[in-house]
Amino acid sequence: QVQLVESGGGLVQAGGSLRLSCAASGRTFSGYTMGWFRQAPGKEREFVAAIRWSGGSTYYGDSVKGRFTISRDNAKNTVYLQMNSLKPEDTAVYYCAANRHGLLIFTPSRYDYWGQGTQVTVSS
Repeated sequence: QVQLVESGGGLVQAGGSLRLSCAASGRTFSGYTMGWFRQAPGKEREFVAAIRWSGGSTYYGDSVKGRFTISRDNAKNTVYLQMNSLKPEDTAVYYCAANRHGLLIFTPSRYDYWGQGTQVTVSS
């Protein structure tokens, strides 16, 4: 069965950096799209970034463009989210997700598998 496990969250000051990891297992992910989403208390789940496993095409939400970078390591079956210039508004639980069909998509309902989430807190 497909499993996604996030790690790397924590507490940082505004302007700092974190790198989140998503360890994927249960099958090969060629042909999949991998995404990062986040959700703050009382708010809708928000698209952050996506990457096609094959070819590596990427897309970013407007609020993180120029600050966050999504990437993958095929040897480790791991997807990363490098977060720089963090702001208090970035505080949320961050989720890794996978879509079977390999298109760049931005809606949570289109993703088939989800990790448990990792907390990111940015202090002012």
